[in-house]
Amino acid sequence: MAGLAVPTATEIEAVYGLDAAPETAARYRRLAAAFRAVHGRAPELFARAPGRVNLIGEHIDYEGYGVLPMAIKQDTIVAIARGGDKLVVANLDADKYPTMEFGTDPAQAVDVSAHSWANYVVSAYKGVFEHLAAKGAPQPAAVGLQVMVHGTVPLGSGLSSSAAIVCSSSLAIAAALGVSGQLTKGEVAEFTCTAERHVGVTSGGMDQAISVMAMPGVAMLVEFNPVRASDVALPPGATFVIANSLTVSKKAETADRRYNLRVVECRLAAMALAVALGMPAGEAAGVTTLKAVEPLIASRHGPGAEAQAAAVAEHLHEGVYTPDELEALLGRPLASIYEGNASALRVLRVVGPEGFKLRDRAAHVYGEAGRVHAFRDVCESDASADDKLASLGRLMDASHASCAELYDCSCAELDALVGAARSAGALGARLTGAGWGGCAVALVREADAPRFIAALREAYFAPLVAKGVVREDELCECLFASKPSSGAAIMALKLAEDVEPAAEAAEAAAAAAAPAAV
Repeated sequence: MAGLAVPTATEIEAVYGLDAAPETAARYRRLAAAFRAVHGRAPELFARAPGRVNLIGEHIDYEGYGVLPMAIKQDTIVAIARGGDKLVVANLDADKYPTMEFGTDPAQAVDVSAHSWANYVVSAYKGVFEHLAAKGAPQPAAVGLQVMVHGTVPLGSGLSSSAAIVCSSSLAIAAALGVSGQLTKGEVAEFTCTAERHVGVTSGGMDQAISVMAMPGVAMLVEFNPVRASDVALPPGATFVIANSLTVSKKAETADRRYNLRVVECRLAAMALAVALGMPAGEAAGVTTLKAVEPLIASRHGPGAEAQAAAVAEHLHEGVYTPDELEALLGRPLASIYEGNASALRVLRVVGPEGFKLRDRAAHVYGEAGRVHAFRDVCESDASADDKLASLGRLMDASHASCAELYDCSCAELDALVGAARSAGALGARLTGAGWGGCAVALVREADAPRFIAALREAYFAPLVAKGVVREDELCECLFASKPSSGAAIMALKLAEDVEPAAEAAEAAAAAAAPAAV
């Protein structure tokens, strides 16, 4: 799978299926019309990449552990053409996302303080050149590019809108520069993960891997170092319903006290465990993930998740570790350990007396890693479909409890949504994505899905409609059932000429007002 080329599709049906083709074709035509209105020419090609829902395995990809997501139908499409001497990045929703201009130097810095939506496109641009340089491939000329983006993955929902835009932008840019044929799915998954870090979030790799390598009809066990994916067939009659809490998780803006803080805490836990298990402090300072400590744990406690839980309970104390305590344990300043890691150094600067909760974070990671493989094993077992569904539901419930209680990445709204899903008849439910807002995913029997959605709509969403938080006509985007969908693709489509009324094209041009130079 990872060694395969990213597909190039010439027909919409090949990626989206027959049922979605008419609506999707209209969307591509609208995007092409807006592109012409803003850039004065037709796009040369398109690329698309889907969002994802993680069924189980939260906050463990950056610790080196496998995860089990599936792609969803919502995606980001990028239209692109070569031209000019700048990167001109526009969006079909120009009233929300203004057109931005950037230089073409691949070495340009990304302004992480600005939190511009277009930073993701610039990160993708940088990522393509950085990857080609790293593999010793010839560098294409840095030319001007005209870009138009449209995404249907809800922002801040935990469904990986950021990976969708980085992956689709990377493929579009690589194709426009004539280098996409040099890239495998595995390469794209690897370098887009690294590229996304330019926006200031220490991404772990799951989101990009499933967006690039997904296949219709199956979930994927995605593993790392190197990145690889294997199919996981879900039990007959299983449907996953995705529900948006409508609390936005601003992953990049809050990273220093949430997402990136957890990454730092996990590495600190790994180093502290290594010292407790007999590794010299100087050597332990080079340990980067909890997975790297597995051999030490196995030598003292045996293999497996239970042994890892026992090691955490014995060797990491409850409560908070202060920076001073950790520096004494490791024999050096924490800043020196993270030298060159800008995101980690920002975390160290903002963490105060609240310190680091190492025991809880390590307990979650090891437990969640065990649940991922248990989930896969249940799917592949000879148990009846009903028994499989019941077992998967229990694993999802346990995952949410660990995310909420040990990893502190849930929130009141997500907990309420998960509780409402269980009351409405879900076999299991959990937050999905980074947390602190965004979506929950619930496992239900396919035959029960319409009744479940109606009950959850009434229990959780009706009060929000009454308060004006969301409109009734928007609920189909907030609450929906999903089957595993296709992964990323370059779309070499021959579309009918501009089918949008001239007034709409003019309106699109006006909406994408004067670009802001960066």
